[in-house]
Amino acid sequence: MPRVLVVDDAPSMRLLIRTNLELAGFDVDESVDGVDCLEYLAATETLPDVVTVDVMMPRQDGVATAAAIRSDPRTADIGIVMVTTQNHPADVQRGLRAGVDAYVTKPFDPDDLVATVRETVHRRGSD
Repeated sequence: MPRVLVVDDAPSMRLLIRTNLELAGFDVDESVDGVDCLEYLAATETLPDVVTVDVMMPRQDGVATAAAIRSDPRTADIGIVMVTTQNHPADVQRGLRAGVDAYVTKPFDPDDLVATVRETVHRRGSD
């Protein structure tokens, strides 16, 4: 079963993403921000297949978090899906430069989110 780490500072958004992914058959864990995400990744033996990450978060934003995931050889192959309200082309480019695989804009269609995460699992798994 594919594993996803949901990173968002809003509890309601984590619950929404988690619920939709669990209903689609994913195993889901949560982190409250970028620092918490990186601490989780450093401590866990079983890395997630995909991390969904918000851009605007306290302590460390999603772009810096994505860059940190990509820069660590242990986590560099994890898929990253940015789930955010920040949809200006410059924001998208910042995310892509940091190593984000896909971009989902809030508010999102749950089916689109699930399809994007599934595609990212498939694409990263076939690299």
